[in-house]
Amino acid sequence: MVSKLSTHERAGKPGTPASNLLHLLRDPVANGCHPPPVRGASFPQQTFLLLERFNNAAKRKIHSLQEFFVLGGKSIGFAFSRPFYGGDLVQQMEAIGVQSMAIVLLTGFFTGMVLALQSAIALKTFGATLYIGRLVAGSMIRELGPVLAGLMVAGRVGSGIAAQLGSMRVTEQIDALNTLGTDPIRKLATPRVLAALIMLPTLTVINDFAGILGGSVIAAAYVGIPTSVYWGTVWDQIASGGFIFKYIPIDFVHGLVKPFVFGGIIALTATHFGLKTTGGTEGVGVATTRTVVTASILILVIDYFITQLLISILGS
Repeated sequence: MVSKLSTHERAGKPGTPASNLLHLLRDPVANGCHPPPVRGASFPQQTFLLLERFNNAAKRKIHSLQEFFVLGGKSIGFAFSRPFYGGDLVQQMEAIGVQSMAIVLLTGFFTGMVLALQSAIALKTFGATLYIGRLVAGSMIRELGPVLAGLMVAGRVGSGIAAQLGSMRVTEQIDALNTLGTDPIRKLATPRVLAALIMLPTLTVINDFAGILGGSVIAAAYVGIPTSVYWGTVWDQIASGGFIFKYIPIDFVHGLVKPFVFGGIIALTATHFGLKTTGGTEGVGVATTRTVVTASILILVIDYFITQLLISILGS
C-alpha cells in the first residue's frame, strides 16, 4: 500500500510526465497556444495530442468563418434600421471611390493598351486585325475590368480599412464606442460595406472604358485602324452577346454582378480582420496583410464560380 501511495504521489507531483499529460488532457489549448509535446509520451498519446491540435485549429477557423457571416448579416441589416450614419456613408464613398479613381484609370488604360498590342501581333498573322476592338471589349467588360478593379481596391482600400479599424481596436476606441452605447458594426462596418457595394461597380465601369480607350489608342497609332471602325467593332462585341429585356447587354450583366460581389468581399474581409485585431501595432500589420491576401484570393476564386453561374443562367 505504501508503494502504491508513493507511486500515485509521484504521478501527481508537478513536473512529472504523468502530471504534465493530465494537465494537457484537461486544458489542451490555452489562449489559442498549442501545448508543447510531452516528453516520453507514447505513440498513442502523441497521436491524441496531434488530433487535439487539429480539432482546436478547425474549431477556431469555423468560429472565425461564423463571425464573418454574422458581421455581413448585421452590416447589411443595419442599413435598413435607425440610426443610419449617412454622413459616414458619403465619406466612405469618397474614400473608396473617388480616391481610387486614379489607380483604376491607369490600370485599365494600360491593360487595354497591352491587350490591343498583343492582339495585333496575334491577329496580324490571320489578317484579322479589325477584330482588335471586339477582343479588347470582350476581355475588359466581362473579365479583366471587374477583376483588376477588385484587386486594386483590395490592395488600396482593404488595407486602409483594416489598418484604420485595427488601430481603433488596439487603442480601445471601439471599446469606448460600446461604452457610449454605439454599436461598432453599425457605426464602422455598415457605411464601409455599403460604400464598397456602391462604388466598386462604378469603378469597374470606369476601368472598362479606360481599357477600351487604351486599346483604341494602340489600334489607331500602331495598327492603323480608324477610330470609328474600332468603336464599331466594340459595339458589335457588346451586341453579339445578346440582351436581357431587349435593352440590357448580357456583357454588362457579367461585368456589373462581379464587382458588386467583390465589393462586399473586400469590405467585409477588411472590417472582419480590423475589428479582430490584437497584439498592438504588430497586430495591425498582420491584420492588414491578411486582409489583402484573403480578399485577393477570394476575388480570384469566386470570380470563377460567378462566371460559371452566369454562363449557366444567361447561356453565354
